Amino acid sequence: MRTDNRKVKNTVVSIYFILIVFAILFATVFKSLEFLVDSTFFIFLGIFILIVLFHSIAGYFEYDSDGAKIIILNKGLILTEYINYRENKLEFDRHQLVGFKINNYVIYKSLVVLVKTYDGKKIKERFNVTLLKRKKLKYVKQSLSKTVKENRKRKQG
Repeated sequence: MRTDNRKVKNTVVSIYFILIVFAILFATVFKSLEFLVDSTFFIFLGIFILIVLFHSIAGYFEYDSDGAKIIILNKGLILTEYINYRENKLEFDRHQLVGFKINNYVIYKSLVVLVKTYDGKKIKERFNVTLLKRKKLKYVKQSLSKTVKENRKRKQG
């Protein structure tokens, strides 16, 4: 099964644009209003925090479980064609999957995957699935659950 959230890219670019336009608008409006001069710093700090928060949430997610390997990929949405930043890729054989968990915080969702390496160590990888639609997240969860169940049967039998 293959799934991703590439359709959300236009929405993310629009939100970045709106946040930057608001910052520029506030900069020009607050210069003319004398009674808001004291609070200008806090307003720009708030906008900066919003941009940083949105930047940490906005990410591309791709899941591919076709074939013998499972591939999970996270990377940034903006400028990914030119600069490969914030990339997190995990590629492993199906039988290496030990478990997974989906953490649902208020404004952030993450997929934590537990994989057993060939030397016996277990590694945890975290992926941002915040912008993945609920239906697609359900499919990823079903696919991973099925793989974990098959691995447990193989281990017992």
